[in-house]
Amino acid sequence: MGAHHVSSHRERVGVGLRRVSLTHTEQHFAQLGESIAPQGLFRSIGDPASIDLSLLKRKSLSLHWGLMFTCSPFETDDMARRGQLLCEIAEMVDQGQLRGTLGEHYGIINAANLKRSHAIPESGRARGKPVPDGSR
Repeated sequence: MGAHHVSSHRERVGVGLRRVSLTHTEQHFAQLGESIAPQGLFRSIGDPASIDLSLLKRKSLSLHWGLMFTCSPFETDDMARRGQLLCEIAEMVDQGQLRGTLGEHYGIINAANLKRSHAIPESGRARGKPVPDGSR
């Protein structure tokens, strides 16, 4: 889908990574610290209950959290630029240069469709996230 670098979730996390953002930060944090180059950057959007930050010290690694809704309440200097980026992304979607990973629509929310929507991610073969909704 145009990615510059791809890492399989089936492989050990530390294989060939230099910059990464994953879920389950607590589970992978030690391997990620080993994988990132000295003076590298670890960026997370997760909310780990606890991680050992001392694992970053030996390599002088930086830790950065990202939250989509930080700009507006704090009126950060880059707020306007983020709006421009969202417009650029919307244009790329409209032109077909960027597309999502939706592969199947599971339909109305009910027990059977929720069970179907969970089966593929649980199998380890999912691309994207299944999203059942009540609109159909």
